[in-house]
Amino acid sequence: MQSEAMSDWVFFRRVLVVLATVVVAYLGWKIAALFFIFFAAVLIAVLLSGLAALLAKLTSTSRGWALTASSLTVAAVIVAILSLFGTQLAGQISDVFARLPDAIEAGGERLGIHNAFEQIKEAVSGEGGGQLLSRVANLGYTAIGVATDLVLIIVIAVYLATDPRLYRAGMIKLFPPEQHERVGDALDVTASALRLWFLGQLVSMVLVGVLSGVAFWWIGLPSPLGLALVAGTTNFVPMIGPLVGAIPALLFAVTQDFGTVLWTMVAVLAIQQFEGNLITPMVQRRAVDIPPAVMLLGIAVFGLLGGIAGVILAVPLTAAIMVLVQKLWIRETLGEKTTIPGDT
Repeated sequence: MQSEAMSDWVFFRRVLVVLATVVVAYLGWKIAALFFIFFAAVLIAVLLSGLAALLAKLTSTSRGWALTASSLTVAAVIVAILSLFGTQLAGQISDVFARLPDAIEAGGERLGIHNAFEQIKEAVSGEGGGQLLSRVANLGYTAIGVATDLVLIIVIAVYLATDPRLYRAGMIKLFPPEQHERVGDALDVTASALRLWFLGQLVSMVLVGVLSGVAFWWIGLPSPLGLALVAGTTNFVPMIGPLVGAIPALLFAVTQDFGTVLWTMVAVLAIQQFEGNLITPMVQRRAVDIPPAVMLLGIAVFGLLGGIAGVILAVPLTAAIMVLVQKLWIRETLGEKTTIPGDT
């Protein structure tokens, strides 16, 4: 009788464990957006913290003043760029969107598709005008949500960068005392690796944007500055981003002649080959080397979990996971020798 009761209790406990796992997984799925917001804030905080540490080392100032100076410097650079090129850039970006319908129509005609833009618009809006208005309203709410998320990310990033030791200590306390040193070391290495990856990616984005702008201006495409900004910004997401960034330039080229299309394709392919084979290996030499298949898998998984935000943050998330696996599992658990980015 006692053995039957014990068996029933074991079964009941297993059921509880399964239910708890399902509930945790469901809650994790529902709050996935908050996770991506937090990780984006961590990424920015890591960059600001690294700049502050470098400035404090060079000027022998306190970390608080160095962080303030770093944040103000970054803000000043952004404001200066917007002040110098903001009006022209805004006009060219508006021109990009204004010309897209004609570019889509011209591309459709070359492919034998008549009224391509109208067909796309009908597919998006549906049969009724009310549905179109509803979608426009949803886009408005989405824009407001994105702006709110960006403000939240910046605020969290500033708090994290102001006192990273406080949040690092809080994270470490979630683990048993005997694991504190190991977890703390892993967090430090991951932060260093993310900092190296982020800085390298920024350099790559700037170079791709500059090269694209020069190439598109030389070819004679309209709004070369706006097209260059699209190409540089989308390059943040490797492999998929460059393909997306090339679409507006190719659509604009289609509205002109075959020679323009050919030169645009050559320019896009040449810049991406130059970036993939020279720029990225050079600037990411000390960063995380993610195999292409793993990168695509990470983009697919995190895109499924977080949508557009998941796709944008998939590569740094995958990089962080790879660093943790290399350090905590391959090196410290299995005892294998491996080089870990950020581990000095």
